[in-house]
Amino acid sequence: MSKTAKVKVDLDYTSELLEIITILRDVASNHFFSTAKRKQRFVEFAEAFIDFFRMISLSNAQHLLVKSDVQKVGILLITSELGFMGDMTNKVVKTGVEEAARHDSAQFIIIGYRGEQKLKQYSTQQEVKLFRDIEEHGLYRITLMVKEHIVEQVMQKKIGKVLAIYPFAFNFNLIKPKVIKLLPSEELLTQQQEIKDTIEKVIVESNPSDIIGYLANLWLTCRIYEMLEDCVIAGFAAQAQQLEAAMERLKKEKKGMILEFKKSKRGDIDKSLKEVFTASMMTRR
Repeated sequence: MSKTAKVKVDLDYTSELLEIITILRDVASNHFFSTAKRKQRFVEFAEAFIDFFRMISLSNAQHLLVKSDVQKVGILLITSELGFMGDMTNKVVKTGVEEAARHDSAQFIIIGYRGEQKLKQYSTQQEVKLFRDIEEHGLYRITLMVKEHIVEQVMQKKIGKVLAIYPFAFNFNLIKPKVIKLLPSEELLTQQQEIKDTIEKVIVESNPSDIIGYLANLWLTCRIYEMLEDCVIAGFAAQAQQLEAAMERLKKEKKGMILEFKKSKRGDIDKSLKEVFTASMMTRR
């Protein structure tokens, strides 16, 4: 096979690969924007939550999910088990280790086996609870499993405060680890004090502490699920970014191959002309 033919084969292969990566990039981009739109339902949930608080005063309720004096901290690391997220998983885990170092006692709760693998590189922490196989269980099932474990640990006074760290896409091109305080959720009572508009005709049959405990449990489920969706959104953004970078590299390679192909083809033409000219001279002689 001539050099020109070899270059042409490589050029065709690169062009086809570029088309495939372009399609994958477009799919990841579409998933990013469609998933981000779904977060509107969390806004609707928050509005309904606030409306409930307008009905009854719970500001004096006592519950371990909203008030706790236990010093041990739980660090919830939310990581993706999909590809393209290695760098972000690394940043989330490093942030978690830094947060744990600020407290006298901490335990890790990890969603995603890749997060556990990264944690072993930065910490010798033995007290780790892992939740894996996210795709197999689904986001909602994983949410319930994690929430039940956290509530159990808090109610048994094994941990008092819970920090959650997860990848958050501030926009399509900017993804950073985000740290929030998940428990105790005093903000529920604080928010309730701000918006409280007690209706006298409301009859409260349940214990206020039981009510706030149930609401905190529900709020915790919603927040964990929302963070898992944020992780999914960040995953699509990361995929699109890396595929875009791969496209740029292939475009440069393709441009170089086109130049090489033209140069090789011109060389073949020159060689043919020389052969024709030489044959012509031999004939004349």
